[in-house]
Amino acid sequence: MPDRRRFLHNAALTLAAVPFGGLAADAEAQGSRELTALGRETRWLNSPRLSPSDLAGKVVLVDFCTYTCINWLRTLPYRRAWAQKYKEGFVVVGVHTPEFGFEQNVDNVRRAIAQMNVEYPIVIDNDYAIWRAFGNQYWPALYFLDARGRVRDRHFGEGEYDRSERTIQRLLTDAGVRDVPAGVVNVAATGVEAAADWSSLKSPEAYLGYTRATEFASPGGARRDRRQTYTAPREIGLNRWALSGDWTIGKEAAALDAPGGRIVCGFHARDVHLVMGLPRPGSASRFRVTLDGQPPGPAAGLDIDPAGIGNAGDQRLYQLIRQPGPIRARLLEIEFLDAGIEAFAFTFG
Repeated sequence: MPDRRRFLHNAALTLAAVPFGGLAADAEAQGSRELTALGRETRWLNSPRLSPSDLAGKVVLVDFCTYTCINWLRTLPYRRAWAQKYKEGFVVVGVHTPEFGFEQNVDNVRRAIAQMNVEYPIVIDNDYAIWRAFGNQYWPALYFLDARGRVRDRHFGEGEYDRSERTIQRLLTDAGVRDVPAGVVNVAATGVEAAADWSSLKSPEAYLGYTRATEFASPGGARRDRRQTYTAPREIGLNRWALSGDWTIGKEAAALDAPGGRIVCGFHARDVHLVMGLPRPGSASRFRVTLDGQPPGPAAGLDIDPAGIGNAGDQRLYQLIRQPGPIRARLLEIEFLDAGIEAFAFTFG
């Protein structure tokens, strides 16, 4: 499996220290390989397959994504805005390279991008062929290709949107496009797409599958791939989490085997999200969220009501908490009233 990581902070890595033309020599050798990798894939959403000849002469913004990644979701308003603003000689191509197994399901991806109002082309990269051709390691990641198919700049992570847009404008000007729109987009992002509160964010992503899980606090530790009755300690420290009830901890997720299971998590952030869902389409699992033992009230996220009640169905990212402030260390508890839920990862904002 390729090395792959999400960006969990706003200190995004870029090639800002490299002059704008500094990648040209390397890109000359790589461009055909990368465009060929794009064109070789046959599964495209929102577009027929785009071959290298279809993209010839156009500035191409290649955006590596996976639909449950909060870091990518917070960049999405800018991708949409650029695709709408720059029509002539420009195309955004989303490369959907999955992090979790359920994200390999093309129907899941199709449903997710429709719900997110993504209208630009998305190519399915389940076998990581495009990822490897670009030498990519991150979600989100942008690669700026000029009209000759050469990678001229890159940006990894969130932020620096004005710089990215000016790169698009320069490449379009270099390609001979007339009347390139000036200025930069002004995006008012809401919901899960709103920028994180970086000043208060003190909790990293927490995976619940044993391959990448850390800070698991249930006594006795995790029993891999076998049903186990877990208990949660009376106190949970910051950035630790625990299970209570009958669960099976697998490579990617913790799966609930009997109703009444709980997940407890200590965190310090404005927002709490959980990637979860049911593997069987059309089913639902009721759950209840408390914050420091009380209903969340005005801190309820998009996917619960003020009493903390929600329903999980599709495998996706659910926003559980968005605190109005002040932000401090809190204890989140989720009780699942039905069996079958698979919980993959907490993310924060």
